[in-house]
Amino acid sequence: MRHDESAGHYLVAAVPRAVAGQTAGQVLADLLARTYDCVDIVCVVDDAGRLMGVVTLSDLLALPRDAAVTRAMSTRFPKVHSNTDQERVASLALDHVLSAVPVLDEHERLLGVVPSSALLRILRREHVEDIHRFAGISREAMQAREAIEAPPLRRLRHRLPWLLLGLLGSSLATIVVARFEALLSSAPAVAFFVPGLVYLADAIGTQTEAVAVRGLSLSHSRLSALVGGEVRTGILIGLVLGGLTLPGVWFAFGDLRLAVAVSGALVVAGGIATTIGLVLPWILGRMGSDPAYGSGPLATIIQDLLSLVVYFGIVSAVLA
Repeated sequence: MRHDESAGHYLVAAVPRAVAGQTAGQVLADLLARTYDCVDIVCVVDDAGRLMGVVTLSDLLALPRDAAVTRAMSTRFPKVHSNTDQERVASLALDHVLSAVPVLDEHERLLGVVPSSALLRILRREHVEDIHRFAGISREAMQAREAIEAPPLRRLRHRLPWLLLGLLGSSLATIVVARFEALLSSAPAVAFFVPGLVYLADAIGTQTEAVAVRGLSLSHSRLSALVGGEVRTGILIGLVLGGLTLPGVWFAFGDLRLAVAVSGALVVAGGIATTIGLVLPWILGRMGSDPAYGSGPLATIIQDLLSLVVYFGIVSAVLA
């Protein structure tokens, strides 16, 4: 991790500090007597400079002047170190509703705080970076320029491997469809819904990928819990789309079983698409691969193949 993406890059050292024995009046007098870079919180430290807790300015002003500052001290605060990633710092500040985050050294001594102005810059920077990554723009400005200005052969080297994988996937999809030739011969209407089903599965997966790029980096939940939520969301989306599709197919083709098969395939495909759209960017990120190049083509292959298998499997079972 680069230094300019760590908490140490953003911290300011001139912040209000109090020791456990001081009163609110003494701390306020220090605040008025000096100039600080950030006065959102007062950091309470022990004699060795180790952080004990924080006091917000509003809580400090509400204390009687002769009351110990520790009466308003909160010990439930995020602890970050100088090498903590900037996105983690901003996420902790949001979770704990703090306008500044204390930064400690390896001995838990207070170095300073990341102020609110820096937190806003971090959030904007990470937001723009994630949008660029999802849009296929490299993380660094130099890499981004190279991606668009590089010679055609170099661009080909970056893009072609994933597209070759897509060609393989389309070949497998052809094989899947060919295995159901008898079904298509006896019920040609089954083929009419393949493009729509594949498109909707891809669209649901793309929506999930857009959410995953940002949400996975900020969420503190386990991946299994996130996947469970996305599966339920995908099934609900499929139920709505399937419910809207069923009467239309039934009315247009006069075949209730075909309408039920198409609707059921949409429900299952929705759950599959959201799962792939969430898990695949996470896997690529853990492997050190840029999701901008790989997640879209790879997700499309997997979603298309599974959607076809699910659709023809359900149709075969219902129309048998």
